[in-house]
Amino acid sequence: MTVQTVALLAVGTYLLRWCGPLVHGRVDLSPRFQTVLSASATALLCAMAAVSALTTGHGFAGWARPLGVLAGVVLALRGVSFLVVVVVAATITALLRLAGVS
Repeated sequence: MTVQTVALLAVGTYLLRWCGPLVHGRVDLSPRFQTVLSASATALLCAMAAVSALTTGHGFAGWARPLGVLAGVVLALRGVSFLVVVVVAATITALLRLAGVS
């Protein structure tokens, strides 16, 4: 069952990727609809990031991980290099866990 599901999702993904260039010049979307699509993609990405940052398993991940992510977000917004953002966020999370913050 799992292999079949993965195969079906893979086929669906490739079909969607092939359909994009095929219908690109044939379908006209209104500017309002394009704005909604862009906003919904951003909202989905933010929701996925929030779930990853705040939960583990079926519960709250504790305060160390969200605070590390918050530090990373602040650095990213200030234009700091991605490598530095990741290292600082991981370091802050590790230090908070070492200090006993769950």
